[in-house]
Amino acid sequence: MAGNSHGHGNNPAAWTCVIIILLGFTVGAVFMVMAEPLGVVAGLVVIVLGVVVGLVMNAMGLGEPKAVREGRPQPAEEGPDTGSDRIVVTARD
Repeated sequence: MAGNSHGHGNNPAAWTCVIIILLGFTVGAVFMVMAEPLGVVAGLVVIVLGVVVGLVMNAMGLGEPKAVREGRPQPAEEGPDTGSDRIVVTARD
């Protein structure tokens, strides 16, 4: 399974989004135990901010490439054509 991960979540946008969301969840949970509604709302705001930051970073190109998200193979990098990818079959008598 590890060999077939397709780079899932392995980019700066995803990591930043998740870290900010975890911080917001932690803030909200701490203030919920303390029975402070304003702190819980602040935690929810941080969670929403984490989602927005993740989307903005993805739009800036720091997320997963669109081809990977859609399950399409990424194009290979263009290089000089060496002809090494061609197979020549000859007939023998």
